[in-house]
Amino acid sequence: MSEGELVIYTSVEVLLAVGCCLGNLLVIWAVWSFRALSQTTFCFIVSLAVADFLVGLVAVPFALVIDGRLKTSFYGCLFFSCVVIVLTQASVHSLLAIAVDRYLRVYKPLRYRGSVKKQHLWAAVTVCWLSASILGFIPMFGWHNEDTTTRENSTITCHFMTVIPMSYLVNFIFFACILPPTITMIALYLLLFNMISKQLRSGVGRPMESRSFYRKERRLANSLALVLVLFAICWFPLQIMNILTYYTDVKVPTVAFHIGVLLCHANSGVNPIVYAFKVPKIKMAFKSIFRKLTSTEKKDDQSSQTLENNASSNSNHERCIMNINPQVVLATNKDD
Repeated sequence: MSEGELVIYTSVEVLLAVGCCLGNLLVIWAVWSFRALSQTTFCFIVSLAVADFLVGLVAVPFALVIDGRLKTSFYGCLFFSCVVIVLTQASVHSLLAIAVDRYLRVYKPLRYRGSVKKQHLWAAVTVCWLSASILGFIPMFGWHNEDTTTRENSTITCHFMTVIPMSYLVNFIFFACILPPTITMIALYLLLFNMISKQLRSGVGRPMESRSFYRKERRLANSLALVLVLFAICWFPLQIMNILTYYTDVKVPTVAFHIGVLLCHANSGVNPIVYAFKVPKIKMAFKSIFRKLTSTEKKDDQSSQTLENNASSNSNHERCIMNINPQVVLATNKDD
């Protein structure tokens, strides 16, 4: 890339990193602060928000560093590259956990509520992150590009594609770790929507309560399915470019690869916006947080104004005393 393109790319990455951190931190705060968000799905939403937050805090800086801007050891560069892949896998696994949770919650609502406890949910979240770490750190144990120009313990200019083999990215990460979960999630959401539609048409159980339950589930499922669609839109272009590079003679421009990377990182910043506008409980939590923040600011302004008024009144009182005192002195002099 030219210097101008590099500046634009870096600036956009920094903006995306700030947006990812602030937006997902707000999601985590909303879920942890409000008891109304103690449902099972929101545990997995927190897991996804943590992954997206770490994309802004860790993955974006690492992506800039491993783009030829850092001289480090071979395994140091390999470690930075693997961390980026781990966060991608954590997002995929969290999305898959959300889809499974929504399906089971509608398929067996009473049994699922009675059997699933919070410790089970956090165990599932732990499994998501452990599996993502295992899959993402596989290159550290041998599946990496051999450095033929320098020894592996010497200093190199860190490039992602220098240390991570395309065979690992295409055959393993995409075809084995991203594509099958994505197809599974699509199938689960299709089954979920079909099941909800049948229940609404048939009016099973108590009419008002059952309809209200399934309508809420449909709204939430629509929002979470939108998150999945945005994930596919943002991540698949880069994966398709990797496939073209690996299996064909097509030369994909470097600028196109960087746009693909920006799309991947933008996905982590878009999710909080979807939650804010499409998930009612998170939307209410956001409004409550903003009200608290604005109310504290108003209280601070009022207190500062009160202090200023007190200070001004004190100063006016002192001036009055200064104006009265000379007259008293003159009166006493006359008496003398």
